[in-house]
Amino acid sequence: MIKAIVLALAALAVAVPAAAEVKQDNIRRLVTLEKRGLNAAAPAHLNGLVTPVSTGTVRGFSYDKAWLSRQPKASGGAQWQCLAEALYFEARGETLKGQFAVAEVILNRVDSPRFPNSVCGVINQGTGRKFACQFTYTCDGHPENINEPAAWDRVAKVAKAMLAGAPRALTNGATYYHTHAVRPSWSRKFTRTASIGDHFFYRPGYRVSSN
Repeated sequence: MIKAIVLALAALAVAVPAAAEVKQDNIRRLVTLEKRGLNAAAPAHLNGLVTPVSTGTVRGFSYDKAWLSRQPKASGGAQWQCLAEALYFEARGETLKGQFAVAEVILNRVDSPRFPNSVCGVINQGTGRKFACQFTYTCDGHPENINEPAAWDRVAKVAKAMLAGAPRALTNGATYYHTHAVRPSWSRKFTRTASIGDHFFYRPGYRVSSN
């Protein structure tokens, strides 16, 4: 009898930390979903766009216009709206990879302690100070009118896919970018991680492999 009680207590001691660890994993997952403007109560497939959240992959994903055209018309909450607008005003003339790359930078910033912890927070950082904001379209004084419906539909789908867990495989964790036409002073302080379309991408503290 004593042996049975000891074994039961030992099993409980193992189970409690495991349960606590699972709980912490679930909390981290819910926080991540909330930061990205996704419904934490939604099923893992997130409206059919993704495989279970733990894999972080979008079903059948490809940097391909044909793949994008097969995706349903995109819509979403405030975080999706912010990301889609940023892609429209910052990258609608870019290649598809270029648009995904800009989205990567924004989401990399969300995950970085150096920046606000939401998509809208990242995009609107510094807004209100003319030409002192992080994303020029938010403080250049020009009206933010969406006049190209086809371009909007494309970037809206890109935003939806990225928020749903599309891979960030293009920029090596970049948190900065600029067009080829300019050379901001900060670009000399960081390491360039990629060149995609009309943009260079950078990451502070990153070192290019010598291999």
